[in-house]
Amino acid sequence: MKILHVKEFFETMNKDFALSVLTDPKTMENVIQEGHLHRPGLALSGYMERFAYKRIQVLGETEISYIQTLPAELLYERLKEMFEFNIPLIIVTKGLSVPQQMEYLANEMNIAIILSRLSTDRLISGLTRYLRMYFAPQKSIHGTLVEVYGVGILLTGKSGIGKSECALDLLERRHRLISDDVVRITHTDDRLEGTSVNDIGYFMEVRGVGLIDVERMYGIHAVQKKTTIDTQIELLLWQDNIDYERIGLTNNYVNVLGVNLPIIYLPVSPGKNVSVIIEVVALNHILKNFGYEAAEVYQRKLQERINLKSRERSQ
Repeated sequence: MKILHVKEFFETMNKDFALSVLTDPKTMENVIQEGHLHRPGLALSGYMERFAYKRIQVLGETEISYIQTLPAELLYERLKEMFEFNIPLIIVTKGLSVPQQMEYLANEMNIAIILSRLSTDRLISGLTRYLRMYFAPQKSIHGTLVEVYGVGILLTGKSGIGKSECALDLLERRHRLISDDVVRITHTDDRLEGTSVNDIGYFMEVRGVGLIDVERMYGIHAVQKKTTIDTQIELLLWQDNIDYERIGLTNNYVNVLGVNLPIIYLPVSPGKNVSVIIEVVALNHILKNFGYEAAEVYQRKLQERINLKSRERSQ
């Protein structure tokens, strides 16, 4: 299970969220295990039955105003009861001041408190996006990711089958490279997003030639940091004894991080222009998104022709 240390979060997002630490440095060793936020209004009022204490707690102007109205003894009691839970982090928005009792109890019970100068809405919006991406399910896969006519296509297949060469040909045809050799896939917002596993540039290994710098060779327009993965193409060596899909009435899918990704098993052989076929796959995917299925249209027209011939014979 992926975890996020409070110290790592602070060092990474300090500037973006205008953060400052209120509690002792030891509290920064706490661990965040959930990618959701919680506003503990009910917990501060004494109701702990549904307290999502494992999440980051966000205190805005409403919560701070409320606890400032509580008598000192009652406030101490409520905070202590709340801090007995293993809360990883409390963030106070708008740079608001917190009662001394709160700071004292947080240090004593090892609860990290961080102040943010952002408004509550801006902090929650930005922090939600950050946590969603950080805790999103990920996996790395051997393959090449390209964007063809705006369609993200993941090329997979055995090593040496020609994935990089296909990508190279697509670059010549003014399409874009996202990652070669290894692709990091992230599941977020019910879609798959692909990126490179490193940030050292867009290098490609071409067997017999060596490494080439795609960005320097083809220009900035030929590369892209990330793209949505819309379909996968598995490159296979052509075998005469295998019956390959020819009509397209059957749609195949592969489960990737819980998402059913369309997959096409594409046989390759010497002299076959795979790059053109990949462009056709991309264009066909766009047509399907607009509701046009060529195989279904063909089948319907063929059935209409058969029905017409049948009626003509019966007359």
